[in-house]
Amino acid sequence: MGTISNLFGSVLADAATQVASEDYGTRIFGLDAQLIFDAAVLAVNIFILFILLSYILFNPVRKMLEKRQEKITQDRESAISDKEDAKTLKEEYEVKLKGVDKEVEVILANARKKAMANEEKIIAEAKEEAARIIAHAHQEAELEKQKATDEVKKEIILVSTLMANKVLAASIDAEAQERLINETLGEIGDRTWLS
Repeated sequence: MGTISNLFGSVLADAATQVASEDYGTRIFGLDAQLIFDAAVLAVNIFILFILLSYILFNPVRKMLEKRQEKITQDRESAISDKEDAKTLKEEYEVKLKGVDKEVEVILANARKKAMANEEKIIAEAKEEAARIIAHAHQEAELEKQKATDEVKKEIILVSTLMANKVLAASIDAEAQERLINETLGEIGDRTWLS
């Protein structure tokens, strides 16, 4: 590249020297063979310079612009596909949310059923416990009644023994015995004998 600029500089210097030294009186534009040759060399030099610059500058810039355009295209396509994916995910989540509402309703219905079953079970257990307590109370009452009956029988036996002792001790007649029995029965009472 340094030779091209040296060559170009020397051509320009020569042309300037020739223009200054020649007489342009007879020529319209001052065209001569040397000037045409210099112009042609200058054109070739500019063409070579353009090719070199396009190789050095334009092609890398063009490649960079192509890569950038490809990247922008890929980013746009990626954004479009991401948008479609997001739309699909949104629809899936909306379907899942509707499903979740149904699942919540099913879970609540099952919980209510279990609660009702537990309530019925607790009530049944409470009734059984109450029946057991009542049965136990009846057994206790029967035992108390039996104890009372046994005590009354013991008392009757004791009274009978006392009465027999009195009868024997008094050696009394049948009328006296009848009267003693009635007195003893009166002391014990009619209710004792009936229960």
